[in-house]
Amino acid sequence: MRPDERDDIPHDRRCALSIPRPQHDPFHRPPTGFAALPPGTVLRSRPVRLALLGVVPQRVPAWQLLYRTRDREWSPEAAVTTVLLPDGADPAEPRPLVSFQCAIDAVAPQCFPSYALRLGARAPGAIPPLELPLIAAALARGWAVSVPDHGGPGGHFGVAREPGYRALDAARAALAFAPLGLAPSTPIGLWGYSGGGLATAWAAEVAAEYAPELDIVGAVAASPVSDPAAAFVRLNGTLFAGFTALFVAGLRRGYPQLESALSAHLDTRTLTRLAAAETTATLPLLARFACRDLGAHSGRGLPALLAHPALRRVLADIRPGDRAPAMPMLVVQGVHDEVIAVADVDAHVARLAAAGAHVHYLRDRCSTHLALQYLALPLIADWLADRFADRPPPPAGTRTVWSVAGVRGRLEFAALLARMVLGRPLRATARLGGTMTDDPVAALRRWTDSGGTWQVVAGGAGAITVALLPCTGGEEVDRLVSDDPALRAYIGGRAGSADH
Repeated sequence: MRPDERDDIPHDRRCALSIPRPQHDPFHRPPTGFAALPPGTVLRSRPVRLALLGVVPQRVPAWQLLYRTRDREWSPEAAVTTVLLPDGADPAEPRPLVSFQCAIDAVAPQCFPSYALRLGARAPGAIPPLELPLIAAALARGWAVSVPDHGGPGGHFGVAREPGYRALDAARAALAFAPLGLAPSTPIGLWGYSGGGLATAWAAEVAAEYAPELDIVGAVAASPVSDPAAAFVRLNGTLFAGFTALFVAGLRRGYPQLESALSAHLDTRTLTRLAAAETTATLPLLARFACRDLGAHSGRGLPALLAHPALRRVLADIRPGDRAPAMPMLVVQGVHDEVIAVADVDAHVARLAAAGAHVHYLRDRCSTHLALQYLALPLIADWLADRFADRPPPPAGTRTVWSVAGVRGRLEFAALLARMVLGRPLRATARLGGTMTDDPVAALRRWTDSGGTWQVVAGGAGAITVALLPCTGGEEVDRLVSDDPALRAYIGGRAGSADH
């Protein structure tokens, strides 16, 4: 069934549709012989319907790709990515690709984006549905999007390097998937927040060695889990102690050698609770483990557990930042973030800078952890748009600001949310001075009719950027950015309004 074939199904019946979770879904099972295929090979595909919170159908073309990838030890495995185009997009038109790493922050399969973003998904307490508006914002820019299950089929939350391999192989699969119309030379941007920021950091680090053929032009790691070991200790016994349990649940799957250390140090009741963490969504797990101290259930205390050689080796392995990404990076972090310590991110950025990376680091004094990913959305999208347009990145270094948010960004995000709640099409929208407009040709004509002039400053993949100038041809007043084919046809081969 194609994505558009369910449009005639009544709304209440569509909401009642149930879908199997990944562990019960035959689509997720790789075919015989897949291990012999190159990483990034598409093993199978299917159209899917996405929904806001699993209930409100979203009008956007989407597919899922099962593709060949590998784990930390380079053993072959198959993972799933969800790929999207803006509604009404012409696959023949060039456009960039954003690899969006969700903050899965879970081991439970119902929290994987391939399940949690779908119409009919029952995933209360999962984080990816809360990030669908961020994905929609990328679609509004005219970009194609890949949303990989970067924890893999085993839910290896927190494991080193694997999320990067899966994200990069998902990008390879997206470039090879004909319905998206993407070329091998398509510019790619990486983007993730919190646990997704950690996955993005790994993808940025391993990209040059693992996937050198990909044209990755920039990476955004917002509020990344920069030192999982430090977070493990700091969050234990706090309101967010559930994240400590999640790390243990994910790491014991990705590092089997931990099992003996945990069994020797933790009591049976705690081991049973940790096993339950493997099937519980993120928010209910945080509630269940709030203020619990893992050390209180260890016969020799948390320091003895942390001193175990097996755990020390794992905690050292899972800290990112020792290799310089080849692409420029944007890192955004709240100074008073209640989940991710700003000192951990400061140290992460310092490691990257010492390794030779180009990192523009913004510290926000006002935002909380959850709010920052939405407040920073216009800033992040603009930064990625500049990388796709091949503009020079802002200088490397650290800036601390009161807030990265702006009134324009909040209004624009509210309008996007309204479209999603109403089930309106998620299509590319022209942007004039940060404000969305549905008719870029009319906007450009109004500008010239009022005596203004214009100049094309970028016409690359996915969008045309037009500088709006006064009648004197002086300093730029504003910009119009759109991938609307009508604007491209209107401009034709002209470099500016002076050409006829």
